[in-house]
Amino acid sequence: MSNNSAANNSTASNHPAPSQFRVQLQKEQLVFSSAHFITFAGDICECLHGHNYGLKAEVAGPVDENQYVVDFIAFRDTLAEIVKRLDHHVLLPTLHPLIKVEVAGHEVVTTFRTKRWVFPVEDCMLLPIGNTTAELIAWWIAGEVHMKLKSKVQNLDWLEVSVDENHGQWGVCRINW
Repeated sequence: MSNNSAANNSTASNHPAPSQFRVQLQKEQLVFSSAHFITFAGDICECLHGHNYGLKAEVAGPVDENQYVVDFIAFRDTLAEIVKRLDHHVLLPTLHPLIKVEVAGHEVVTTFRTKRWVFPVEDCMLLPIGNTTAELIAWWIAGEVHMKLKSKVQNLDWLEVSVDENHGQWGVCRINW
């Protein structure tokens, strides 16, 4: 029997069952424009600058009673809500050992050694991360997605979030569900 005949004669009952399915979202509206700066090499702090970040997210797991891994709309809307919170804000790390971030009334005062920045509170997104790298932003977003969807979606194996900070420079974080 040729391979084509075998494929044509196969039925759903004799197909091997996949052990895992994946759903990936990367949409035009999952983009946010934010300012940030990072430190590197121990004591170098780059200048404040901005990016048009892109976001991609993927989940893996079995299909549920509806025959899908996750509801695309719920997944998309959760990501869009997080993107909206980040968009047009200065991203500041609150767990960096050398960057101090303090809310003082209506301002956020941020210092690194002799550098000092003052921003309106409403223009800032304070993130509980050690540095505003694409990798740690991806980790933070993954945690937010997990918190928002865990009560609705329980059977996932993992969630992967990718943050593109410069047209092909991706920071990626995968968390177990």
